[in-house]
Amino acid sequence: MSSIRAKCAGAVPLRARLEPWHEDLAARPERIADWMAAHGSPLNLIEPAPMGRNAAELTQAASARGLDLRIFFARKANKALALVDEAMSLGLGVDVASEQELRQALERGVAAEDIVVTAAIKPRALLELCAESGAVVVIDNTDELRLLSEVASPLLEPARIALRLAPTPHPGAVPTRFGMTARELAALDELSSGELTVTGVHFHLDGYSAEQRVAAIGESLGVADFLRDRGHPLAFLDMGGGIPMSYLESAAEWESFWAEHERAGRSDRAEVTFDGHALGKTYPYHQAPIRGDWLGRILDAQLANGTVAQELRARGLELRMEPGRALLDGCGMTVARVEFRKQRADGTWLIGLAMNRTQMRSTSDDFLVDPLLLRPPAHGEPTAAIDGYLVGAYCVERELISWRRFRFPAGVAVGDLVAFPNTAGYLMHILESASHQIPLARNLVVRDGEASLDPIDS
Repeated sequence: MSSIRAKCAGAVPLRARLEPWHEDLAARPERIADWMAAHGSPLNLIEPAPMGRNAAELTQAASARGLDLRIFFARKANKALALVDEAMSLGLGVDVASEQELRQALERGVAAEDIVVTAAIKPRALLELCAESGAVVVIDNTDELRLLSEVASPLLEPARIALRLAPTPHPGAVPTRFGMTARELAALDELSSGELTVTGVHFHLDGYSAEQRVAAIGESLGVADFLRDRGHPLAFLDMGGGIPMSYLESAAEWESFWAEHERAGRSDRAEVTFDGHALGKTYPYHQAPIRGDWLGRILDAQLANGTVAQELRARGLELRMEPGRALLDGCGMTVARVEFRKQRADGTWLIGLAMNRTQMRSTSDDFLVDPLLLRPPAHGEPTAAIDGYLVGAYCVERELISWRRFRFPAGVAVGDLVAFPNTAGYLMHILESASHQIPLARNLVVRDGEASLDPIDS
């Protein structure tokens, strides 16, 4: 593995946690180069298999406490249809965030009872498809509740909904944009209509705080009791997404990076980011605990009359969640071709990749993980050892693929490949743009070292 990492590292390293399939492909860059010759740069490589391991960590934490857990794959995290197929094969549900995502899930054979619709904006056409198909709709506000009641009124079967609670914010926390307060939910007149069946209570919180989720579950149980007392057939409590994962091998490297970033900001050391860029909001690329251990802490937390798990069991409520990033941990890699090397007037090296920054970026200010530099057998003459920055295809001065400064001890050659590990969760697709009429990246499904085009690109 050391030879795979040897050609590129951050000026302050942040080594990626690699899957065996990452290592296998990185050791055979000629294979990726052949795929790139056929499909262009960048390429999104997707291996669905780790999804099963990640889901099992969560289900085992719940089952160890005698609790039923239903996982819905958050499709918005990645558009590849192979991942929808994998979710189905594992017995998982699918969480969709648009009319097209819902149609695609239904066309792939996902049963309506295995779909939850959590879209932030729900136009009439989407709600019509929800009502016709029987998918559960998570209701976020009174306007979409009234529209769904209107849409469902001509149908023989009532539309199935979950009500999204906006939990009381913790001191100092920003209130969530999603859902309605418990007081607002209690005052909804439309819930007595025959067009709707309330089957669950849902919430979604930003961040990864287990403590905040325990409090939100406690508040949600109060709403569930209120609704059941009024005759609604509540079957589940849904805690949304935000399940933590970790991209990095080392907590010490994560802490060291921020210490050195701060030193660079004071000019106490050489810069670690482009022109001393001060990184803003970033994902916590190293976290602990994650997935199953994190969920276990929540389920073991104490509420008024028992642990979270005990209180859910006492009510016969199924726990549901919609992981995206945490479910796709290990399922992807994005690779781009080096097209040029040049020096700016001040001597700063720029390495131009055939991609743009939207093709490997989420809402985080940067992807703080070291890429791998791969050198296929047929390549140009490399530079000497250099430090430099990865730049992309958009015609703006600060078109940085990553803000971080990287070291290339074996130099960089035209035709080298830069591979970003673990990009399946949000990083491939959530912000991707085809500006300048540059095509979107193709998505290849990799199994046993062989690749095929995902049906989303067919």
